[in-house]
Amino acid sequence: MNMNTDSTIQEQNNITENIIIKKVSFVGIFGNIVLTAFKLFAGIFGKSGAMVSDAVHSLSDVFATLIAFIGVKISKQDADKQHPYGHERMECVASLILGLILLVTGLGIGKVGLSNIFSGNYENLAIPGTIALVAAVVSIVTKEGMYWYTRHYAKILNSPAFMADAWHHRSDAFSSIGSLIGIAGAMLGFPVLDSAASVVICIFILKVSYDILKGALANMLDTSCGDEYEKKLKDYVSAQEDVVRVDVLRSRMFGSKIYIDLEIEVDGDKSLRESHAVAERVHSSVERNFTDIKHIMIHVNPAN
Repeated sequence: MNMNTDSTIQEQNNITENIIIKKVSFVGIFGNIVLTAFKLFAGIFGKSGAMVSDAVHSLSDVFATLIAFIGVKISKQDADKQHPYGHERMECVASLILGLILLVTGLGIGKVGLSNIFSGNYENLAIPGTIALVAAVVSIVTKEGMYWYTRHYAKILNSPAFMADAWHHRSDAFSSIGSLIGIAGAMLGFPVLDSAASVVICIFILKVSYDILKGALANMLDTSCGDEYEKKLKDYVSAQEDVVRVDVLRSRMFGSKIYIDLEIEVDGDKSLRESHAVAERVHSSVERNFTDIKHIMIHVNPAN
């Protein structure tokens, strides 16, 4: 495959990725704006604190998707003089911001719910209306659909930021399940359950926030890809022509991409030019078949 063909394929892939990024971002932002308005209306007129909390969560999703979009767009930029290794870690930054938004949102929702519970004035709590119940059902169905939609394209793009955004959608679906239970319980004569639902929503949000922050930090700290991934890659390299064995293989995550440091043994009687050709073949083969690897650095050792 010549350089012109490679360049054309890469250009086509970049165009496809940009289309997907814009489409996923539009669906996330537009969908969350509509849901936020509907849930806020239902929460206020339906007198449901849980639904108002749910609306705040959906509003945070608007900013989350916008941040994910910006992070992914920047991460796809080519390497430059100031960033010779590329911009992939901008996705980690976006994921960190998303996780922090979820953390603050969850704590705020939990605080309001706990305040109502510990106040003890349950008889003064408003009974939610039917519209709040309907809003919860609509939110569950819509947000679960948005989760699967965003998750699907996050896998295609291999994007941690969009995957974090997908889980943000699912956390909203879980929030709405809590709202549904709390609103239904309040309508059946247990008004404190509406506030209890806000606390449950808080717990779900904080769990997702923890997972997103943990994943983002792992990608920023050059964490290895794990024994299973490294064994798969080692077996693949070992099977390549003229590779006697693999001496060293180290992996590190760099945003949505992976860097590999590799030491291989080749026949010690081969010339420098021949040994270099072996390394080049392995290099090209690995980057072609392991698309999440951005670069592999290969050192050649003479086999005894």
